[in-house]
Amino acid sequence: MIRILCSAVLILISIVAQAGDWPQWMGPNRDDDWTETGIVEAFPEGGVTYRWRKPISGGFAGPAVVGDRVFVTDYLKSAGDNKPAPTLRNELQGRERVFCLDAKTGDEIWKHEYECNYTISYPAGPRCTPTVDDGRVFALGAMGDLICLDAETGDVVWSKNLPQTYDAPVPLWGYAGHPLVYENLLICMAGGDGSAAVAFDKDTGKEVWKALSTPEIGYAPPTLIEAGGVTQLLIFHGMSLNSVNPRTGAVYWSEPLAMAYAMAIMAPRKGGDFLFAGGHSGKSLGLKLDASQPAVTRAWQGSKTVGLAPVSGTPFVEDGIAYGIDGNGLFRAMRVETGERLWSTAKPVNGQDNDRRGANEGATFVTRNGNRFFIFGENGDLVIARLSPEKYDEVSRTKLLDPVGVGLGRSVVWSHPAYANRCVFARNDQEIVCVSLVAG
Repeated sequence: MIRILCSAVLILISIVAQAGDWPQWMGPNRDDDWTETGIVEAFPEGGVTYRWRKPISGGFAGPAVVGDRVFVTDYLKSAGDNKPAPTLRNELQGRERVFCLDAKTGDEIWKHEYECNYTISYPAGPRCTPTVDDGRVFALGAMGDLICLDAETGDVVWSKNLPQTYDAPVPLWGYAGHPLVYENLLICMAGGDGSAAVAFDKDTGKEVWKALSTPEIGYAPPTLIEAGGVTQLLIFHGMSLNSVNPRTGAVYWSEPLAMAYAMAIMAPRKGGDFLFAGGHSGKSLGLKLDASQPAVTRAWQGSKTVGLAPVSGTPFVEDGIAYGIDGNGLFRAMRVETGERLWSTAKPVNGQDNDRRGANEGATFVTRNGNRFFIFGENGDLVIARLSPEKYDEVSRTKLLDPVGVGLGRSVVWSHPAYANRCVFARNDQEIVCVSLVAG
């Protein structure tokens, strides 16, 4: 009996150990590395199994999954016209909402909502995936409403409006830099004079430090790297790529990298001793990281034939090679050390295997699982592929969601999925779904 009981306990521990969380944008470490095992090698011919599907309103914010709970945000419009012109600010009335759902059923556990009038372009809804940490949910809305909620009850712990607090302009396309937890700090892109980036005490909301000035903060998230013997916080705003001390906000280094329309969107990616970032209009930059101190030197400058400049979606870097979507809609492989382009194809987004051009400013979200990748495209397809410096090798493809949003005159899904509990959790502007990816 004791042996049977011990075996049962070991099995339970094994199951718990295999169940993974996705507590923030791009996963536990913000590196899009999904470590669960027992995942499908190819999608079933008859299609994937939906464990549940629930209605939701608009938003570009992906879900976060912790334990048996899913956290996601949306926008429920009550008045105003949504005109999908890229540079036109829309005026809408409505409410932003933060949901906590049961991960097994999709049923609502709690909801927090507040009045929020939009004056932004592409006003579908919030852009930032909730960040869940130590029993708290940190949600940043499109108009800069930063809210800390109790993950169990949905009660407000603290809140503040970033544009009002820092006398900051709301970005044309809304606040989009996913909040980052570092030690006891919550780090956000805020805006205003000397407060492009701000760190708050995550428990109280009290400001701990603020740093950097820029006319526009852009849309990229605060990002951590280890380099030069220290932890560096990278702030990629509309005018430059910067490194600061994450505990104090003191600036280590800054490199000019101005984006058209301040469209710094991707999280800067590190490959070995090199770092790169890029954005709108084909602009990109490669930097050599100093091994002994937090400093950099320029390694390469992007051009029409060099570099990778994503407008939507952060590339994945493996063994010094970046895999991600370029501004012209082509999915590329690029050597981070030199900016050398190795191959390109439009297939992940539109299913067409060509190397000429894809969807303009297209979006893909690239996640590694073992020795292959799951790529979620703006067309709503989920793809399993093997990526190498030599080629793009598509293994399997399935339709996950309908592209019901509007972007640049086409139907799109522009939100990063979550991978947890051997499932994929994804949303568009009409529904959120949980799809089993358990190997049969």
